Amino acid sequence: MAGEPYDTERVFTVPNVLSFIRLAGVPLFLWLLLVREADIWAVVVLAIGGATDWLDGYLARSWHQRSRLGQVLDPLADRLYILATLVGFAIREIVPWWLVALLAARDVLMFTTIWPALRRRGFVSLPVHFLGKAATFALLYAFPLVLLGSGDDAWQIGMRVVGWACVIWGTALYWWSGLLYIGQGIDVVRRFPLNRAGASQV
Repeated sequence: MAGEPYDTERVFTVPNVLSFIRLAGVPLFLWLLLVREADIWAVVVLAIGGATDWLDGYLARSWHQRSRLGQVLDPLADRLYILATLVGFAIREIVPWWLVALLAARDVLMFTTIWPALRRRGFVSLPVHFLGKAATFALLYAFPLVLLGSGDDAWQIGMRVVGWACVIWGTALYWWSGLLYIGQGIDVVRRFPLNRAGASQV
């Protein structure tokens, strides 16, 4: 939002490098999941992605390396990981395609309603909401449990139950956070009419 503090305009900060690594992990994850069907290594990539999701934000705040690019990269990596995981799982028939559509619809709704108006006012993103990070965390850690729980052994059934519980909870939080972002965007649109666009930079 307007007045959002940034510490640097540098591209190659530690948090941004971590975000780039997370983005590079998306095609690696899909290759492991769909081509090699190396589920354990795919889970490792997801776990690293989830860990660096928390770490890059923590380092950005602690080391005063918050940047405009970082605010774009972080949610982009989150969405790509979630989308890639869902599509890969659906292709493997681990999750149904309706779940892919349900989660994708949230981002489609945001990008076709509030984001065009925000961009016309000079905004490239909204501040990351805690609820959105909680939803991403829940989903990124639910998917490995669902993947590892795809067998019939007792421990796999237990993982599948816990994993699907987290998927349901994460999906609810994901939509809830999306509605909060839309509310924030509407507030920005009201506060910054188009004739003040020059003054409303993120």
